[in-house]
Amino acid sequence: MVGSLLIKGGRLICPAQGLDRVADLLIRDRRIEAIGEFEEADRVIQADGMVVTPGLIDIHVHFREPGNENEETIASGSAAAVAGGFTAVATMPNTDPPVDDEPSVAFQVGRGEAAGLARILPIGCITAGRRGESLAEMGQMARAGAVAFSDDGDCVANSRLMRLALQYAKMLGKPIIDHCEDPALSGRGVMHGGAVSTRLGLPGIPAESEEVMVARDLILAEATGGPLHIAHVSTAGSVRLVREAKRRGIPFTCEATIHHLLLTDDLVASFDTNLKIKPPLRTKADVEAVREAVADGTIDCIVSDHAPHTAEEKDIEFSLAAFGALGLEVVVPLVITELVEPGILTWERAVTALSWRPAQVLGLEAGTLQVGRPADVTVIDPAAEWTIDIGEFRSKSRNCPYHGRKVRGKVAATIVGGEVKFEGAGLD
Repeated sequence: MVGSLLIKGGRLICPAQGLDRVADLLIRDRRIEAIGEFEEADRVIQADGMVVTPGLIDIHVHFREPGNENEETIASGSAAAVAGGFTAVATMPNTDPPVDDEPSVAFQVGRGEAAGLARILPIGCITAGRRGESLAEMGQMARAGAVAFSDDGDCVANSRLMRLALQYAKMLGKPIIDHCEDPALSGRGVMHGGAVSTRLGLPGIPAESEEVMVARDLILAEATGGPLHIAHVSTAGSVRLVREAKRRGIPFTCEATIHHLLLTDDLVASFDTNLKIKPPLRTKADVEAVREAVADGTIDCIVSDHAPHTAEEKDIEFSLAAFGALGLEVVVPLVITELVEPGILTWERAVTALSWRPAQVLGLEAGTLQVGRPADVTVIDPAAEWTIDIGEFRSKSRNCPYHGRKVRGKVAATIVGGEVKFEGAGLD
């Protein structure tokens, strides 16, 4: 049995309760016991000047196990997660082989339990083998612990199949997370299709590649009532579509990655392959539209889209390099430095997008500091100044575009089920 833990004197922010005040948080036997003023516990964490939030939840990560354990394992990814303040992560199924049946979901659950760090929430494939030809065994995967379904990395291009997936997902009460990309429009593109790609002589992926599939998915969600979640919204056109759909009351949610909130396609002129991601980095106007949509709640969640790759996959010609960048260990300082401190996001909105709304998307009990809920908690030192150093990452990979960036805000502690799973330097 886990004993008691007191987090004392921190600024507690819990959007689910409308809570934002300095108080003590008492944890006992893996659950939140009380909020108030307390003196004693088996362990006391002094949190003066710190922000205490519900445990952060990332609903879009790639941990590569099974098949590419040289890039990331569930154990190393879990270590990266708790170092980044995330108490739970939902793992995408584009592994090798894909997570498309009950045993493969059970395998990931078991590996997560063995690691004993962040909560691992497997996402199962929508289609068998991610081939886009027939539905995977969604019901069996849900029984084994799958929290959602996705063919991420690829769109479900067959509209009839996507419609059927939404109908099944509605019966199971699990969301469909779709990677919205028309492969015919994307072609062999390696970056955003626009003025910069033309100047650099690189094949482009046009904004319409994303937007036509966003429009299709919204039509199907409206027709079926199925639980749709749109992954990594990256264009102003997609923002317009989701904003209008929410105004009309279509049942769906969506997310933006940290990369699409901060980085623009003009940076690709450096040919740094860590900037090669999918969807690609877009224009300044797109970034501004995505930021505004996160700020006003049109976009529900912020995710890392943590995508580890080896040096062999990245230290090559830009057009040949793999898509993807790391994010788990730097989301918190980047959100604080680039979005909260400049006033683009409030603390309440940031915590909502990083914890409360992700929990709602996946139907989790977490994402709140309410009494009686699981004691998943993140403690953040918002004033800590430091420089991002990929050499200190817990991830097995190093493909991060933020190396050397000076930031403010650092995770001081990550608590999962009442147990401290990560502890930053200098924490009392």
